[in-house]
Amino acid sequence: MKTSADEQELERRFQQRIEDEQKIEPKDWMPAAYRKNLIRQISQHAHSEVIGMQPEGNFLTRAPSLRRKAVLLSKIQDEAGHGLYLYSAAETLGTPRSELIAALQAGEAKYASIFNYPTQTWGDVGAIGWLVDGAAIVNQISLQRTSYGPYARGMVRICKEESFHQRQGYEIMIALAHGSAEQREMAQDSLNRFYWPALMMFGPHDRESAHSARSMQWKIKRETNDDLRQKFIDQTVPQIAFLGLEHPDSGIRWNEERQHYDHGEIDWNEFYAVINGNGHCNRQRMEHHIRAHEEGAWVRDAIAAHREKRGGRKQQVA
Repeated sequence: MKTSADEQELERRFQQRIEDEQKIEPKDWMPAAYRKNLIRQISQHAHSEVIGMQPEGNFLTRAPSLRRKAVLLSKIQDEAGHGLYLYSAAETLGTPRSELIAALQAGEAKYASIFNYPTQTWGDVGAIGWLVDGAAIVNQISLQRTSYGPYARGMVRICKEESFHQRQGYEIMIALAHGSAEQREMAQDSLNRFYWPALMMFGPHDRESAHSARSMQWKIKRETNDDLRQKFIDQTVPQIAFLGLEHPDSGIRWNEERQHYDHGEIDWNEFYAVINGNGHCNRQRMEHHIRAHEEGAWVRDAIAAHREKRGGRKQQVA
């Protein structure tokens, strides 16, 4: 039986491995709080990828050309794959995927607030690819260096595919911004509606985050919410200028001393309202997920029956 002194020594060695930039692997000893923090973050990331298929799936039958439809379909398939990678990474920590999905459907687990906003126009599909996936890339590039091995390795491929998604979205915005007056107006409207929610994707200020300090200590996260948000703001300003659109933040100003853009204040009341289930599409997103999950039960049952049958044959042979 481990004593308190033994536990302290294990934690000291664990933290030293973190400081030495060694990856933590599934069979390695880790503090219970580290495991819990990882399961929360990775599962939330997985849920976001899966729920994130819905807003764009809404436009599959209404894409303006066959090429646009094929590209969008490919992107949605990528998001499904990202969810599978991440659920698999979470399962290496000892929590079955079924439990993770049950927690999501019960409202006990979160996903990115941005996916509770509706896609009203084709411009929204472009804004999601450009802004939402762009924000995801800023966050996920640093996660390639996260301390947990399976999570870090999964992020390498995810980041490559997200880069494609961002370019796909920005290409749509370029076409709209340089199109007719109506198309330009559509692009501006989509930018106005998705810009601020995209900033919220990075989470609250670090001083207000319940998990940020420990995640930074264990190098689950490598950069703070506010630093990541600043990177995104800085890279987005010239992109908006290239499109020739008006920046949604009237307070955006270059700060020569900081060498960063100052920006207006985010509406955190809106953020917490959406996170707590009061967004435009919270109920719709979850109802759709539960319905699809229930309709797919026969596939899971068939897989289980096949495995059981194969297992029985092996035992007979043995």
